[in-house]
Amino acid sequence: MPYEADLPARPMASIAALVAMALADAREVLVLVPDDAVLPELSNALDLAIRPLCLVLPAADFAAGIALRATLSLLKSRLWRDSDDSHSPSWSALRQRLDAAPALWRDAQAWIAEPVDDNSVRIGYAALFPALILPLAAWTAAAARPDAITVLYRCDAPADLNADVAGLLRLGIPKAPSSSKTLALTDETTRLLLERTRLTQDIADLELELASVQGELAEFMRDYYQRVGSLMTEHDALQADLAARKAAHAPDDAGLQAAAAASRDQAQESASDSGRFAEALAPDAPAFKPDREAKQMFRRLAQQIHPDRAIDEEDRAWRTQLMSEANRAYRHGDTRSLREIAALWDEQPASRRGGGDPGASLLQAQLQRLRARLSRIEGELHRLFGSQLYELFIAARQAGRQNRDLLGEMAGRLESAIMELRQAAQ
Repeated sequence: MPYEADLPARPMASIAALVAMALADAREVLVLVPDDAVLPELSNALDLAIRPLCLVLPAADFAAGIALRATLSLLKSRLWRDSDDSHSPSWSALRQRLDAAPALWRDAQAWIAEPVDDNSVRIGYAALFPALILPLAAWTAAAARPDAITVLYRCDAPADLNADVAGLLRLGIPKAPSSSKTLALTDETTRLLLERTRLTQDIADLELELASVQGELAEFMRDYYQRVGSLMTEHDALQADLAARKAAHAPDDAGLQAAAAASRDQAQESASDSGRFAEALAPDAPAFKPDREAKQMFRRLAQQIHPDRAIDEEDRAWRTQLMSEANRAYRHGDTRSLREIAALWDEQPASRRGGGDPGASLLQAQLQRLRARLSRIEGELHRLFGSQLYELFIAARQAGRQNRDLLGEMAGRLESAIMELRQAAQ
């Protein structure tokens, strides 16, 4: 071992910082840990901006497939969003990585679009991620990364690691093998608890992603309907009026009658859309610009108070109310309210926060709800990204990077078209 070090005061934060530095330098990273118990803290320590680039893969098969699917969905979502965070050196290197393996990336996207009950472990998809974090029990030669910066956290290197010794670091004294290994593999309640922890963490990441997508889209919709929507309504109304006049002068012309009807329908749809969005989107709502603290707090709350972890209907109603408040606070960038919600949660007795032994039957019910929620989030993200409005949002974001105001250009063209329609109506 060329490099060994004692454990730092905050080992998970230190490893997460090392991962971020390596990715910023376009390096691959492999982190091996002694067991699954380390993964939740390490995953939470990763910077949110690079979390989708890091595949945190548990050893337990029932959780590994879920983690892989969720991380692929998170990665795809962040690429679709094309936010400023995803234009850092780390993300530029990721795009080059995906461009170099187009068939594998297409296969992975097709897989996550399949029914969620297919949670098999597709270790080949790990090659899409520049950072791989997994326990020794999940290590396989298929995940070998000879040129990666390799960190061994409290464990020895497997015999077939095949890593560059110049980039190998061991942190801390290797952890003694667990005497309860057999219990962890055979006890049903233990297995269900591990799966719940994994699902809760993956769902929290995707809840944050979905809330961010919805917040960005709501702000864009507000801007769009203020600057373009009203003009579109006026344009379509004038066009419908002109088409109706032409049709009135030629009642036997089937083409003109059909055009008038189509224009009338379009005008009604535009007016209805403008009215609906004017009611739904408050014009004085604050801009959606959550800071890093707000994102981290929302993810923490989603892990802790998620309604699908409720123990009964009363608990579910209370958790749902808290999550609703957390969503509202996050959408408004209200970090203070997020802190208050977190404090309210922390003040509750352990029994209400999910402490104690939940029992296998309750765990099964919670897992069923959590799996369904994971599927719904993935479906909602796919639906949003496939909408015409989101395509326009992405086009406007990309135009902004070229110092162009796409909505301003659209408004200008509509104003010119409106002027022409008014002149034609005279």
